[in-house]
Amino acid sequence: MNVQRDTLFLLKPDFVDPAYPGQRFYCWHCALLEGVLASFPEALKRLDVVRIAWPRPRREVVALIGEENQSLPVLILGGDTSNVRRVSRHGPIAFVNNKDSILDALSVRYGIASPHP
Repeated sequence: MNVQRDTLFLLKPDFVDPAYPGQRFYCWHCALLEGVLASFPEALKRLDVVRIAWPRPRREVVALIGEENQSLPVLILGGDTSNVRRVSRHGPIAFVNNKDSILDALSVRYGIASPHP
């Protein structure tokens, strides 16, 4: 599969985890990225964002980067990846899959500000 545009996969908020009966959750890494994107809306014109449900398997992600890489958030990289650090690969698909790497990639690819140290 050839990915043309960067695609950020995030978990939909307000989910339940059977391991914690009676509780509702959100992914704080995904919420952080939602906040960054809300602060820099220009990035959304060139970036696809897909919000998916919490339960596994996360078929949309597994189809691109394999079952072992379905933890979210994950940024699937389209096009040239030479300006991104800490890139992982699954076959021809390049991706970054931790919040700090994703924030760094958003900064270098979309010109948004970097997090303050």
